[in-house]
Amino acid sequence: MVKKPFITKAQAEEIIATYPTPFHIYDEKAIRKNARDLYKAFSWNKGFCEYFAVKATPNPSILKILKEEGCGTDCSSYAELLMSKKCGFGFPKIMFSSNDTPLSEFIYANEIGAIINLDDITHIEALEKACGIPEVISCRYNPGGKFSISTTIMDNPGDAKYGMTKPQIIEAYKQLRDKGAKKFGLHAFLASNTVSNEYYPTLAGILFRLAVEIKEASGVDISFINLSGGIGVPYTPDKEPNDIFVIGEGVRKAFEEILVPAGLGDVSIFTELGRFMLAPYGHLVTTAIHEKHTHKEYIGVDACAVNLMRPAMYGAYHHITVLGKEDAPCDHTYDITGSLCENNDKFAIDRKLPKIDKGDILVIHDTGAHGFAMGYNYNGKLKSAELLLREDGSVAEIRRAETVEDYFATLEGFWDVIE
Repeated sequence: MVKKPFITKAQAEEIIATYPTPFHIYDEKAIRKNARDLYKAFSWNKGFCEYFAVKATPNPSILKILKEEGCGTDCSSYAELLMSKKCGFGFPKIMFSSNDTPLSEFIYANEIGAIINLDDITHIEALEKACGIPEVISCRYNPGGKFSISTTIMDNPGDAKYGMTKPQIIEAYKQLRDKGAKKFGLHAFLASNTVSNEYYPTLAGILFRLAVEIKEASGVDISFINLSGGIGVPYTPDKEPNDIFVIGEGVRKAFEEILVPAGLGDVSIFTELGRFMLAPYGHLVTTAIHEKHTHKEYIGVDACAVNLMRPAMYGAYHHITVLGKEDAPCDHTYDITGSLCENNDKFAIDRKLPKIDKGDILVIHDTGAHGFAMGYNYNGKLKSAELLLREDGSVAEIRRAETVEDYFATLEGFWDVIE
């Protein structure tokens, strides 16, 4: 697969004249098309809803676009709940999936009509104490062990801190029913960033069979099943992207084979995708400002791990395009580095790229999810602006860049001391 930027060098130069690098930019047209394709792929399920994982790209302008396309939000904190509420989301379009949850967040989630997804059976008591048991409730399942597709191990749920065991979740539904809950959901997340059309259908089969077992063991009918996230994107150009229509058809087959014969054919299917919804439709745009020739060849850029943590944190690959040199031979080997006082502050290591000169504009691909969102302020570095490439080709600033005044704003009396 060839990775092509959604902005040209000429566009980037025009944008940079107003908004200096580094910045994150998102492609509205592509975001909308992807959302529409997702809904088409699951149109066979009358209750289908995508709850976008706010943690992936917590920006109101992005949330409003997705709201217009029929999506809800998946939240895991008070701030994400508040953002969702301010953007006009309400019951039943907010899902609250949290762990080690403060009682105040249960109270606020219940107040705004969020569907609470309980992470542990002990949270039933905490929720009841905080605000009572709502009529609509969900529980999170963790099967333990390793999760495999065919002979390939995809992830290790047994090491994850999330979710309940099977005996616990069955008991949880009984308790919730006895405490007044009337509509029940089931949720699980078993693998992250899978580039496989088999993941969702396999996960769906596990949850569908569990829903049947829950009905038999407790008499509780599951009303909605949340397949959560896990559908990934191909960060490397040698992989083909997931086909959401193949995935949707695979889930439909499992639905008809397992749920329909058990009398659960009215179950609504939910998803809470973040990476799949946004990652390919965001770029981190940065400028080459230094070059260094020592034991290796280095290109220093004006972005750093503050703007994109994934390569430093996970060793993750993000493809890089040098704008204006898309057709030039990749005959130079570089480490592309930021300015943090950490040797892992590198966007690429031993990467084959065209010859890079100071002033060249680099596009770092697939940063639309878990890019800006994971930013921080180490070394006193400031977070970048976020921009939106609108459908009409114009560019809007949807979050301004941080300033030093922002950085010092929480230091009581600091300005008085230095002034």
